[in-house]
Amino acid sequence: MTELDDEIAALRDGSREAGLTPLVEISPSEARERVRGGNRLCAAGPADVAATEVVAVHVGHRVDVRLYGPADAGATLVYAHGGGWVTGDLDYSDELCRCVAVRGVRVVSVDYRLAPEHPFPAAFDDMVTATRWASAAFGRVGLGGDSAGGNLAAATAIALRDEPESAVAFQVLVYPVLDTDVTRGSYVSEARAFPIGAAEMRWFLDHYLDGSSRDDDRVAPLRATSLVGLPPTHLVVAGHDPLRDEAHAFGNRLTEAGVPVTAEVHPSLCHGFLRFTAACAGARTARDGVVERIVALADGASAAG
Repeated sequence: MTELDDEIAALRDGSREAGLTPLVEISPSEARERVRGGNRLCAAGPADVAATEVVAVHVGHRVDVRLYGPADAGATLVYAHGGGWVTGDLDYSDELCRCVAVRGVRVVSVDYRLAPEHPFPAAFDDMVTATRWASAAFGRVGLGGDSAGGNLAAATAIALRDEPESAVAFQVLVYPVLDTDVTRGSYVSEARAFPIGAAEMRWFLDHYLDGSSRDDDRVAPLRATSLVGLPPTHLVVAGHDPLRDEAHAFGNRLTEAGVPVTAEVHPSLCHGFLRFTAACAGARTARDGVVERIVALADGASAAG
């Protein structure tokens, strides 16, 4: 197996030397504060993006979304940040959203509700609500997300595939959570991976699901009865990630279902590498690849009408 990127390995070693209390032993509020502190390891992203604004979408309850990009953008990406459904906010993925928007693609970043205060299916419901709103406001949209956000994007694409008025043009899933099986091979080989291993993923799933079924395809898209009819999909996979194998399994199932699939594999990078772009050249290169793929898919969707 390819060795972990040297710059990420240095971050890992520094984290271990700091002697931080393990994530699984702190409260969700403490975890959120720790994640916000990690924003310093993200590059700032382009400053010359059209002014962002937060819009409240009301469908039974309020869902805030942050808009990026030009008002006359030809394509729109609805994006869900990562953070294990427990942590993260609109600033979590601000860099990537700016990088996409500066290329002329409107981004609708979703501030979905977090567990355990709002367990499953709250975050999923908010993503569906935001996607329907964006489709009504801007026309056909693409979906994207990293980690838990990739989970929400994939689950939303499945939920909306039979709604012509909310048709999804494409999806970009960055090291996504696609299943709830924590015994899969990469969960074993990457059990102690940095920054997220098997124990941390169990912690996130337990808080999000709070006793709900782990077979529901709204939380485990890999378990959907059929993936036929889903939009073209781009998968981004990290080598040092307990979620690695489920991404490959999802890609295989999509291919079997006749869905166009591309994959971008980064053997030396870890889960959450988009959070390390200020400290790791390899993460910045990978980020640029994600942006290029989003822009290409968005341009293709715009051309197709």
